[in-house]
Amino acid sequence: MRSLVTGATGYIGGRLVPRLLESGHTVRVLVRDEAKTRAHAWSDDVEVSVGDATDADAVRAALEDVDVLYYLLHSIGTGDDFEKTERDMAQGFADAAHDAGVQRIVYLSGMVPQGEELSEHLRSREQVGQILLDSGVPTAVLQAGVVIGSGSASFEMLRYLTERLPVMVVPRWVTTRIQPIAVRDVLHYLVGSAEMPSDVSRRFDVGGPDVLTYLDMMQRYAAVAGLPRRRILKVPVLSPTLSSHWVGVITPVPASLARPLVESLRNTVVASEHDIQQYVPDPEGGLTGYDKAVGLALTKIQDLDVPTSWSSASYAGAPSEPLPSDPDWAGGSLYKDERTREVEASPSQLWSVIEGIGGDNGWYSWPLAWAVRGWMDRFVGGPGLRRGRRNAKDLVVGDALDFWRVEATDDKTFLRLRAEMRVPGLAWLELEVGSDDGGSTTFHHRALFHPHGLFGQLYWWGILPFHGIIFGGMQRNIAKAAEQLALEESSGRSTG
Repeated sequence: MRSLVTGATGYIGGRLVPRLLESGHTVRVLVRDEAKTRAHAWSDDVEVSVGDATDADAVRAALEDVDVLYYLLHSIGTGDDFEKTERDMAQGFADAAHDAGVQRIVYLSGMVPQGEELSEHLRSREQVGQILLDSGVPTAVLQAGVVIGSGSASFEMLRYLTERLPVMVVPRWVTTRIQPIAVRDVLHYLVGSAEMPSDVSRRFDVGGPDVLTYLDMMQRYAAVAGLPRRRILKVPVLSPTLSSHWVGVITPVPASLARPLVESLRNTVVASEHDIQQYVPDPEGGLTGYDKAVGLALTKIQDLDVPTSWSSASYAGAPSEPLPSDPDWAGGSLYKDERTREVEASPSQLWSVIEGIGGDNGWYSWPLAWAVRGWMDRFVGGPGLRRGRRNAKDLVVGDALDFWRVEATDDKTFLRLRAEMRVPGLAWLELEVGSDDGGSTTFHHRALFHPHGLFGQLYWWGILPFHGIIFGGMQRNIAKAAEQLALEESSGRSTG
């Protein structure tokens, strides 16, 4: 069975692909950037179709000879017109799947309560599901509530709110009833849905064994994590906009993504049926309870074994343009700050420090300035510094790294980061390991900025005087860390 997985480099898609491979599927993925698949261990085991999900020709090419389409595309948090974007994209896939003779579509949606005014997010999910059901291709729309798993946006929001705030002032939505589901159980149902009979085309509610309020979820998270019981103060008025900004400040989830999640929490998301069991038996041993799901997620985080994260997707509103290869970019001004220094360490020792930047390791210069810049970014709707790293030691193309994203890396020699913080222009940071004519290790640093309008110009010239402190200090301290590593390794070899 050949399956096409869309959204394969996202949170669910990146975990679904290996499950399908284990089940004997031949898997094809549709991605905009083939390099992003290299972050995954399965990259050599799949067919890669490169193209944009809004490009009709690319979609039709990707669906050629496909039996099952896994539709995992969502435009949540990408702007005011995301509902139209989602409808148009779904219609394009529905038409192409029908024309290509696809035998089944599987779509992961949100649980839709009856008789309630839906949030914009849930309304869009419902519309997309209907478009796919109307395609003429047998479709299984799996409607899930809050997904509990390491790296999911919903779980990270819950985790950070609970861990950082022993006392919380919260809105009424904390008393909404929710039926969370473990990510492992979502994947189980997704894989099994591929083999449903051809006469089955409908929606299915999928939820875990526990029905809780969001307040219950926070208190039980605290218990599993070994934290004291949280004190909760409920207030009658706290708009989704204010709530999302509050979540954006406290958690790594930016306000643009937090808002649709928060708005959806006002809706009751409890399964009205469990009919999927007739076609896909529950996992062996039964569905995963909430406490166990939280414990599994925390273990993954502690073991640095988080295969995918919500931050795998590009941050909404961030620049998507790659750095121009021509230094005299015809697109306008491209300002540069370049620095090179000799380092008394091996290239591999210097690289190990460079590849470990960000997250808990920090940025090797003026921590207060970086922290203030991160807070400023969060207050204006940017990601700030709290996204951290996917892995403490390794970086691959597509990884989020605080308010940067890895745009390019050449193993052990070169790293390019693209800025996703709020700036009036496009910005990149390049770190490169090399050697001089005498064979000494060199560290080349380059910051680039393409300003947008007058404010962009003022921004560059305004921060330029601080570059020596921030970037100069960063280069100097990274070099010192590499030299210290060289001394430690040399000392270890001599005593050994």
